[in-house]
Amino acid sequence: MAYTDFIAAIDLGSSHMVGMVGAKGPAGTLSIIAYEVENSDTCIRRGCVYNIKDAAGKIVRLIRKLENKLGGSRIGKIYVGVGGQSLRSINHAVSKVLGSGTVTEEVLKELDQECRQYRPDMLDVLDIAAPVYYLDNQPENHPVGLGCSRIEARYKLLVGRPSLRHAVTTNMAEQIKLDVAGVVVAPLALADLILTEQEKLKGCALIDFGAGVTSVTVYKDGSLAGLYVIPLGSHLITRDLMSLGMPEKEAERVKRTYGNAIWEKDNEQQMVTVDLADGQHSSEIKLSDINMVVEVRSREIIENIYARMEDAGVAKDPGYSIVIAGNGAALKNMREALSERFKMDVRYASVRKDLIADGEMIANNPEYTTAAALLLKGTENCALYIAPEPERPKVVEPKIEPKEEPVIAEIEEKQEEPPVEKQSAATTKNRNSGTKKEEEKKNRKGWGIGDLFKNAVDKVGEGIDKALKDEQ
Repeated sequence: MAYTDFIAAIDLGSSHMVGMVGAKGPAGTLSIIAYEVENSDTCIRRGCVYNIKDAAGKIVRLIRKLENKLGGSRIGKIYVGVGGQSLRSINHAVSKVLGSGTVTEEVLKELDQECRQYRPDMLDVLDIAAPVYYLDNQPENHPVGLGCSRIEARYKLLVGRPSLRHAVTTNMAEQIKLDVAGVVVAPLALADLILTEQEKLKGCALIDFGAGVTSVTVYKDGSLAGLYVIPLGSHLITRDLMSLGMPEKEAERVKRTYGNAIWEKDNEQQMVTVDLADGQHSSEIKLSDINMVVEVRSREIIENIYARMEDAGVAKDPGYSIVIAGNGAALKNMREALSERFKMDVRYASVRKDLIADGEMIANNPEYTTAAALLLKGTENCALYIAPEPERPKVVEPKIEPKEEPVIAEIEEKQEEPPVEKQSAATTKNRNSGTKKEEEKKNRKGWGIGDLFKNAVDKVGEGIDKALKDEQ
């Protein structure tokens, strides 16, 4: 089955890239058509494109794999998610004096246009969160129709280094020979996929534990209170374990199998056999030593999260909650370590059921959740339009009918002669001769009165000849 209307997105993760294709139903729910994964290796570092050529090559392979599942359809453009350590939110306020006027839709549009024209120094505005309005210094969620002397709109601008967007929209687009339909702020899209409106209103933080960075998206009173990207990820735990003499692949396995965010004294006697970096020998390491390394790095990441939430003014809010996502959240006792530090309820992320079609359980896999969130932000049809070949007019060859050859019919007029008595050979010859002459004259063109007269004379002559012969 060929698809003609779909959205395609690429999630550029530090450990892996995910390509996904999906379609939105009439109610806005997402149905996933296809998805593929490529290891990022070293082309993505801390959420940013490090090696454009290598990253482009991997994206091209992702696109080809996805197209193989689209029944002959081609991908013409893609949405790309951006994160990276330079991504953050900044405050920006725009105000307008109304005197004794009333707030109208036109006033809000003017404030919005003025905000979009703002260009912070050395930064690129990637997105703008919905503002919080203040009428005469009093917060108001629905200002239209209300009177005030001054209105102020306080925005959260999502900004990053200019190279963050340029690497995707220009450099990489040239390499992969595809248009970029849009650049999406990945942590913001992920929050919209996971957090409910009630959680945002009550106060909630989404923490995404990635391999290269940890993103913290904070909501309060239904609005974005701050977005922070910490340049510390779960891959640092892997690197710390490598210091114990194991190669990277083995360190990743040990982290996933035995890693614990909370050091447990009971593990002091338990030993773990690990492969060494030389690839030929193995060694036994105390599980307590492994978990001491894991806990120290986990605590460092948690303390950085706490500091960011303090900046947002929500670290000690009663009733505030935390939702954790990403592969790093699967580390044993990570949820318990966060709950212990923040004294808050902590839950694992799950996608909102009103946004994902029934049966799309792949969206709850931490490896694919961000890619699904990017699809939901897409609005353009990413299918490559292939113009149908113009129908060639049918050439109707003229039917050549065989020419009718003139048929020369020999018409023989048979004249039945009355029975005659035996005649002499001479008389028969003369009669035949006369008959032939008559036929020739009749068939001759221009038969007229002269011919009749001549014919009569001939007959008279024949009669005289006959009479003479009879007398003899």
